[in-house]
Amino acid sequence: MRGIHLISNGRLTEQDLQLVPEIIEHIDFIHLREKTKTAKEILQMIDFLLDTGVPADRIIINDRADVAWVKKCRGVQLAFHSIPVADVKHSFPKISIGKSVHSMDEAIAAEQNGADFLLYGHIFSSNSKLGVTPRGIPALKNVTENVSLPVIAIGGITEQNSSEVIGAGASGVAIMSGVWDAEDPTVALKRYRKVFDKRKEEHLD
Repeated sequence: MRGIHLISNGRLTEQDLQLVPEIIEHIDFIHLREKTKTAKEILQMIDFLLDTGVPADRIIINDRADVAWVKKCRGVQLAFHSIPVADVKHSFPKISIGKSVHSMDEAIAAEQNGADFLLYGHIFSSNSKLGVTPRGIPALKNVTENVSLPVIAIGGITEQNSSEVIGAGASGVAIMSGVWDAEDPTVALKRYRKVFDKRKEEHLD
């Protein structure tokens, strides 16, 4: 689950969805995080992506393990209000399970319960978390050093600070507004990809 995770912004338009097949080569996973859409609507979105060449193993569905399972998607991303990790693991054993966590205790518990990867944040100030103090690089580093799962950093990730999160041990970055709000999402993603790949290579060396 390492790499660049593009998270949908909860208001994905048909035009935005049509962009995904064009940019899939620049990301590793696309997360459909559309909380206001019905299961049927999400199924239709997945069908469009599959029909346009986006591999199922690059698609992760927010919260709806049943939808991910039916469409043979790579995985599900669980939030605090979702079905517990252990229950999803038992009922849907073949899908990867991501868990959103916000503390060391939550990260350790998610690993013990069978999660396959973690989304940890928010790391930097973010428009979606206005007024909430970011957790920062030291907290991220503390988590990556105390769990064995891939940790994907989320929250205010830019081309510039993505280098810092990789240096802190993160296995990947999750991006939302940095792409969807960009004047040219494809150009923005290419820049993220260049920085991420370069920093990851340096970190592995």
